[in-house]
Amino acid sequence: MIRFVSRLRNERRGLTLLELIIAMTIMAVLASAVLPMAEVTVKRSKEIELRRSLRIIRNAIDEYKADFEKASGKEPGKQQFYTPAINETGYPKELEDLLEGRDWGGMYPYKRKYLRRIPRDPFDRNDQGWGLRSYVDDPESTVWGGEDVYDVYSQSDAVALDGTPYNSW
Repeated sequence: MIRFVSRLRNERRGLTLLELIIAMTIMAVLASAVLPMAEVTVKRSKEIELRRSLRIIRNAIDEYKADFEKASGKEPGKQQFYTPAINETGYPKELEDLLEGRDWGGMYPYKRKYLRRIPRDPFDRNDQGWGLRSYVDDPESTVWGGEDVYDVYSQSDAVALDGTPYNSW
């Protein structure tokens, strides 16, 4: 009896063609279910990166404006360190001003910088960069007036998972 069982094992060493076809079919079904989920996960992580980048830049712009208000003495009871120009809004002239920093007339003992680098737009495929709006532009404007940088937005025409366009964030 033991010889008979061991002889059957020796004769049957591989998989049959039918077993291989069934295994490949199961793997194909599983792969077709996983790939769309992976695409959604990649898109969601890019959306999180876009929100983070927008928040970083917008916070830096707000800090720049707050320092302008402090330095120009617009806050009650504060010393004036900086005399602004008549048409100056207090927002940076370009995004690079957030990298280079500003002295503010000695309000700080150093040149205050607001960003180490400008975060990138994860949906920017054509190297367009960030869309800019100035203080005098309409809130939904897609054309930068060039006076200052009041807001940034993504120039991507793509639509988010929640159905909103990225350029409206």
